[in-house]
Amino acid sequence: MAQTKKKRRRKHRGTQGGRIDSNRRAARPRSRAEAQARVRSGAGKSRSQRGDQPPTWRGSIVRGAAAAAIFAVLLLVIFKRPPAAALALGAFMLVFYIPAGYYIETMLWRRRERARIRAGERG
Repeated sequence: MAQTKKKRRRKHRGTQGGRIDSNRRAARPRSRAEAQARVRSGAGKSRSQRGDQPPTWRGSIVRGAAAAAIFAVLLLVIFKRPPAAALALGAFMLVFYIPAGYYIETMLWRRRERARIRAGERG
């Protein structure tokens, strides 16, 4: 016997590229007033730029660990050092890179903040 009741289908919402907006409110504004309000609030901009945030020790640890790992691998592969020596130098570089990276980032961030204050972006 044929099905008499048609199944309910959802409306296809998405782009030609296959992307579907999960946050429906973040889609196209419903009215001109809503669009203007969104522009004024800065909703179209990225959440925060990297330079706006002060540096953290956690970020410095991650960067230092990555740099020390690359340094140790280069010692092993390119310079053909013994693994113990490469790991020892990598550990030394880790201890050096973490505070150096943090304080350099802090100095650069403070310089950017002073320039931003002088330009009148924050007040």
